[in-house]
Amino acid sequence: MSTSLPREAVITGTGSAVPARCVTNAELSAMLGEDIDPFVRGTLGIATRHWCGDDESTADLAVTAGARALAAAGVTPEQIDLLIVATDTPEYVSPATASVVQGRLGLIRAGTFDLNAGCAGFVTALDVAWKYLRADERYARVLVIGAYAMSRYLDPRDKKTVTIFADGAGAAVVERAAQPGVLSSELFADGRFCDDMGIFAGGTRTPITAAMLEQGTAHRLRFVRKYPASVNEEGWPRIVRSVLDRAGAQPSDVDLWLWTQVNRSTIVQVMETLAQPMTRAHTIMDKWGYTGSACLPMALDDAVRAGLLHDGALVVLTGSGAGLAMGSVALRWRARAEPGALA
Repeated sequence: MSTSLPREAVITGTGSAVPARCVTNAELSAMLGEDIDPFVRGTLGIATRHWCGDDESTADLAVTAGARALAAAGVTPEQIDLLIVATDTPEYVSPATASVVQGRLGLIRAGTFDLNAGCAGFVTALDVAWKYLRADERYARVLVIGAYAMSRYLDPRDKKTVTIFADGAGAAVVERAAQPGVLSSELFADGRFCDDMGIFAGGTRTPITAAMLEQGTAHRLRFVRKYPASVNEEGWPRIVRSVLDRAGAQPSDVDLWLWTQVNRSTIVQVMETLAQPMTRAHTIMDKWGYTGSACLPMALDDAVRAGLLHDGALVVLTGSGAGLAMGSVALRWRARAEPGALA
């Protein structure tokens, strides 16, 4: 492996996956006994979402998305040095989901670990991958996967969650290169919100017991308290301005904005705050619902396949969610492995 190249990092391939089962707003309206479409479609922007079947899990989605990213990058499994899986719906409590995915994909040289930063997981993992490539010459290629199977934790009676959350996975191959790809990043957290949303049973604080299962809520995803609107409406503009400032850019320089895909109306408002046209913000929640740690790589892959990115385009990815955790990454898009990326 050559060590003569500058330690920059570019995304050279993306991939995504969703389960076959598609769940419509009409189906959920019938299940809940009320019409959820005006709010869920009109405000959140969600029309359909995909849920895992009985024989599907987080690792299945991650493997498919990862394989597609490898193919798009023209990279073989043996060329991957590190696998990072960002998820808060793991295959098991232990071992790590990354271990399962590594074995199935045949990444025989890759070290592995899971990363749980809630819905900010992918941008956090991308930040980590970039820094591995910059810090250690032994790493040339990192496969980053965001994977989500939250349907396993939904209460079918809870319209606050069952109408929003969905399953999917997105992946990116990040390679060391001479020309900058990832430009800057920032992570933010506020643990004062840690009890506001989550799945609070199954860990060491609240182990799974018969009594807990009979009670029927602690092992399901719950909104305990509503996050203040300012968390995203003010937090997203703040973090992206900081990231862009360190990249030497302005909001008007950004060609593609990718935001956490949970509420289209929030994205519209934030784009207005930044004085940017909504046409530069790509969204996927209309067809895939909210896929948490997977939504940003899925949106990126969808944008690539839709031909929305050109070589040198400035892309900003911003994710936020339970924890509270937030992260943002600014990068230059490089069409495939441009000259200078490792062969």
